[in-house]
Amino acid sequence: MSTGIVVRRIGPAPYAELGPAFIELARHALEPNPHMAPAAVTAAALLVPEEDIVVLCAWFSEALDFERLVGVWALRRESGWRSGFAGTLVSPLVPLYEVSSLPVLDRDHAAEAARALMRYLLASRDLPHTLRLPLMPLDGPCHAALAEACRQTGSQISTYERWVRPVMVPQPGDDMERYLRRALGSGYKKRMQQFRAVARHGALTFRRSRGRAAVEALDAFLALEASGWKGEAGTAIACLPADAAYIRRMAELFAADDALQIDTLLLDGQVLAMGLLVESGDRRHFLKIAYDEAQGRHSPGRTLTMAMLQADLAGTPPALFDSGAGEGVDAGTYVWGERREMASAIIRVGPGRPGLAQAAALSRMWLRRLREFVRSRSARAPSGRPRA
Repeated sequence: MSTGIVVRRIGPAPYAELGPAFIELARHALEPNPHMAPAAVTAAALLVPEEDIVVLCAWFSEALDFERLVGVWALRRESGWRSGFAGTLVSPLVPLYEVSSLPVLDRDHAAEAARALMRYLLASRDLPHTLRLPLMPLDGPCHAALAEACRQTGSQISTYERWVRPVMVPQPGDDMERYLRRALGSGYKKRMQQFRAVARHGALTFRRSRGRAAVEALDAFLALEASGWKGEAGTAIACLPADAAYIRRMAELFAADDALQIDTLLLDGQVLAMGLLVESGDRRHFLKIAYDEAQGRHSPGRTLTMAMLQADLAGTPPALFDSGAGEGVDAGTYVWGERREMASAIIRVGPGRPGLAQAAALSRMWLRRLREFVRSRSARAPSGRPRA
């Protein structure tokens, strides 16, 4: 076996056996991404047909009889209205619950691994040459490596809807006060007063559950989410059997790797809010939040994030905490002070012209902007006068 990087395509079942190799890759990754983990891919197979899941693994041969995993990108085949009914590859596999489209690249071989992945896609005759990446960070070293690999293969990244996502990147020596003073600036005093005011209504308790305990707390999380407007609308996870099965399977698999966490905030023993999180390497991703809508006067979601921050900085915080906030979410409602620029992106693999997927993305972007413009005009129209 010659040294170098080789890319192999596998399905969910054989990829499930690579859990230890992926954990080792995540420890040395440029940017860990739990949504590329075998646990996430195995769970996603409950929602995505297995034959549509494509996992690309880049291996580096360091010796004649030893290979090391240095890159992973999990994608799924798709052909629907979002892509103009053209064949595409989409990442992450389940964008509704997963929060990043980035591949995982070993920090010592990032450029070579990214280039090998793009060259594999370019050379593949049975895979679409269009990648739809609806949750694409536009900053950081992993995006830079992917962008350079695209340049070297004649590929092009096009971005459409953009937004900023709150994240936390703590500095050495940070505690809650130091971090929030830096993150909130002039708003620090008001936010702290609001946080402390909740405790005047009763005993405020924060509970962090991991591993098996987090799995056991999942039923309470799903019930809390379903108790509000999402339950009434039928969009809560518990109301969607396939989605609930996916979340339960994912929780079981991440818990087995001690990578599942549920944070709970209680007031006088009554649950105010809960957060569902997963980890990979030195990063933590917020997937879902649920809160008691009857306790809205206490801003339960915001109060939970403050308690989470306090717990994180009192111990060993993650190197980066990703809020997972999607497009249209007001970043100012979060207490985490750093920001990542995000976009819905499409990569055309290899030379060529924009196709149906790009046209569909552009159309959606302009239709959304038109809808927002009309809505803002309607909101500004004086009462009693015809609205445009």
